[in-house]
Amino acid sequence: MIRAKSGYQEWLKPRSLAIAAVSAMLVIFTACAVGPDYVKPKTEAPPAYKEAAGWKVAQPQEAAVRGAWWKIFQDPQLDALEEQVNISNQNVAAAEAQFRQARALVQAARAGYFPNVSVGAQATRSLGSANAPGALGTTNQVSDLLLTGTASWEPDIWGKVRRSVEASQASAQASEADLESLRLSTQATLAQNYFQLCALDAQKKLLDATVAAYQKTLELTNRRYASGVSSRADVLQAETQLKTTQAQAIDVGVQRAQLEHAIALLVGKPPSGLSVPVTPLAATPVAVPFGIPSELLERRPDIAAAERRIAAANAQIGVAKAAYYPNVVLNAVGGFESSHLSDWLSWPSRLWSVGMSLTETVFDAGLRSALTDQARAAYDQTVATYRQTVLGGFQEVEDNLAAIRILEEESRIQGEAVSAARRSLEFSMNQYRAGTISYLDVVVVQAILLSNEITAINILGRRMTASVLLVKAVGGGWNSASLPSNKDLNSSGNDKRD
Repeated sequence: MIRAKSGYQEWLKPRSLAIAAVSAMLVIFTACAVGPDYVKPKTEAPPAYKEAAGWKVAQPQEAAVRGAWWKIFQDPQLDALEEQVNISNQNVAAAEAQFRQARALVQAARAGYFPNVSVGAQATRSLGSANAPGALGTTNQVSDLLLTGTASWEPDIWGKVRRSVEASQASAQASEADLESLRLSTQATLAQNYFQLCALDAQKKLLDATVAAYQKTLELTNRRYASGVSSRADVLQAETQLKTTQAQAIDVGVQRAQLEHAIALLVGKPPSGLSVPVTPLAATPVAVPFGIPSELLERRPDIAAAERRIAAANAQIGVAKAAYYPNVVLNAVGGFESSHLSDWLSWPSRLWSVGMSLTETVFDAGLRSALTDQARAAYDQTVATYRQTVLGGFQEVEDNLAAIRILEEESRIQGEAVSAARRSLEFSMNQYRAGTISYLDVVVVQAILLSNEITAINILGRRMTASVLLVKAVGGGWNSASLPSNKDLNSSGNDKRD
């Protein structure tokens, strides 16, 4: 027993020294990581939006836009449709799966911090040749029982693994921001299609009412023709006006059906599985809180995704530069080997070896230099893309601020035009009944009124669409603080699927 203990101590001593040496190396080099540390690029943000002059948005609306932003329109039917986007939209599901892939790559990159350990067992029995050199005409059957454990570890001395983890973490955050950007875009497209459909319903309602009014006018004209007051031409003009308007009302059905099918696709249903009830547009555009330009950098997921890709590209420069430094690999093997099963796992059957290898590339025909240049160029590309995305975000906000402001004024003027056209039609009908004008004059006024009423509906639809697009342009209430932290990405997660 004493000898066994002494042998064990002798066996353990070199291992203890090796472990201590590795630990010292790890402490010394953990702070070492080649390549540039990430610094967020600067962008120029104007102090205020050009098109926001004179705007006064109620501050309580700020809280309403957070999360389910579409609820600011106070339309239960729209609310029900929007809730289905997260559940059934296949593009959103695909983006969510892509984010889970990116998060899994973070775990794969972190595996580089740790050694690879394997265990193997082998049992062989062999018969040597009697005619082999040195066999002396005899044969010998030999058994070999082997049980080994192998460990290999490449310490992250130059920070290659660390930079790879940084790159994968930033890429995963960019993927999550892409998911939120797609979700927001899908929700906004659904809201736009819904309001366009409601505008068509309002237009259909107007055309149906106009058809009913034209039918009465035709009846009046027929009576006047029968009494000899009006000509046959007046009757034909009244019929033409009626049939033309009926055709317009029918034609609206084509656009409505296509929009309904588009909405079905957005909520993840076949067109035959969704019917949107007729809902004439009667909503009033709401005041959307748009904040200040500097806030846009934190509120738009596409901008956050572009910024995270810069961080990933920056880390890849460090990965490329680490290739210039030597690779250090620590190896250890331990186990038992014997020719007899009875003493296979006994202490004298033990075997072990520890060692270290160091390799350095001395010639690669410029490969490492080319890869480093490529990484730097990729970084510059992501910076330019980020700044362009920021500029595009500013443009979208300005565009829709201008659209809302201008369309509001246009809607007011158009409302006055509709009122004037209605008074003109009433006056013309009185003149027609009195016989002072022909029906052709009435037709002209009727056409003007119908055209102005349809234009008023279309303007209202455009105002609702512009409100939706403004919400989308300012990020829909999203914030970059919603991105998963590195700690969250390093955890295994609980959303694994069988």
